[in-house]
Amino acid sequence: MCKGVAKITINRTEVHNAFRPETIDEMIQSMDIVRECSTIDVVILTGAGKKAFCSGGDQRVKGIGGYIGEDGVPRLNVLDLHKKIRELPKPVIAMVNGYAIGGGHVLHVVCDLTIASENARFGQTGPKIGSFDGGFGSSYLARHVGQKKSREIWFLCQQYSAKEALDMGLVNKVVPQEDLEEATMEWCKIIQQHSPMALRMIKRCLNAELDGQHGIMQLAGDATLMYYLTEESQEGKKAFLEKR
Repeated sequence: MCKGVAKITINRTEVHNAFRPETIDEMIQSMDIVRECSTIDVVILTGAGKKAFCSGGDQRVKGIGGYIGEDGVPRLNVLDLHKKIRELPKPVIAMVNGYAIGGGHVLHVVCDLTIASENARFGQTGPKIGSFDGGFGSSYLARHVGQKKSREIWFLCQQYSAKEALDMGLVNKVVPQEDLEEATMEWCKIIQQHSPMALRMIKRCLNAELDGQHGIMQLAGDATLMYYLTEESQEGKKAFLEKR
């Protein structure tokens, strides 16, 4: 990896990189580390191997109330991961090789950008297995590909090639499999040439409408941070401390 780029990899190739609660917890922890690391500018999210980016939740551990972790408690903590990706003040690029299916499909949709290899396959499985995503996997998906196409993706549960995904606006770029990492790193380097604060703010602005009051709060928080850096704000603090 290039300096300033963090790569987070789902490494469960035996199940096409399907996630368990423990997998999600580890990814959330990784996002938290990246958030606090001032030397990281861009994040790449990917899956190990060439067969799958992520195939969604591991159905072997799915219980009545969610996916059951090692503690025996059912949960749906992937929603917390979605929020972490959205709230991360740095661009997150999904590097998709192979299948991005079900919850794995939602995962790439939530990322800021998606670069896919020519062998990538996209699609939903939710209604086939008694599940659905009522959050970013549906509403945000519709912002990408439109209402009609989103309904097709969810109602028919078909798979789409990388070219089809590109044509419908589901991904940003498609490259040969052997060029995937190089192409992703090239975009990372371009992003690194730009203002981190400007990128942070534009991500907040783009998120704000869809994220409702929470998105507005995130945007306002960053605006407050920028204000703290001004002479006016610093003078206000001095005046208070000096009782002027």
